[in-house]
Amino acid sequence: MIPSSMERVPSSTAPEINREIRQETRQNLADIVADGRVAINDRLAELEREWDIERLLECNASSLAFTGVALGALVDRRFLILPALVTGFLFQHAIQGWCPPLPILRRMGFRTANEIEEERQALKIARGDYREVAATTNNKLAQLDQILAAVRKR
Repeated sequence: MIPSSMERVPSSTAPEINREIRQETRQNLADIVADGRVAINDRLAELEREWDIERLLECNASSLAFTGVALGALVDRRFLILPALVTGFLFQHAIQGWCPPLPILRRMGFRTANEIEEERQALKIARGDYREVAATTNNKLAQLDQILAAVRKR
């Protein structure tokens, strides 16, 4: 069975690494929230710039494939094995959520987009961003519209 997009990387990562990433995120949240609103704002700005593991893998794979093609065209055709391997690994990652660099990158602390977004939303809640979303109406669709508007404007 093919794992969902949100679960591909965590399900292909050793449980202790997933646990370490969650613990580090939790500790970061505790420290930042304790430091107050300015620290939360600073961290949210950092999170906007953080590369998730998918982006890093895509950048790495395209760089290696391009390098292999250039070396294959200019130096020796045997270098064309590099883009063949890299694109195969990228395809494997797209299907299974695993590829050879993944365990190394996860041990280095690179997170999924979902893991980054969880921290971002936790910080926004701690900052009080969603207080304006009150049950001002009994209409469930109107409440959902309020929630989505609040999330989008952050």
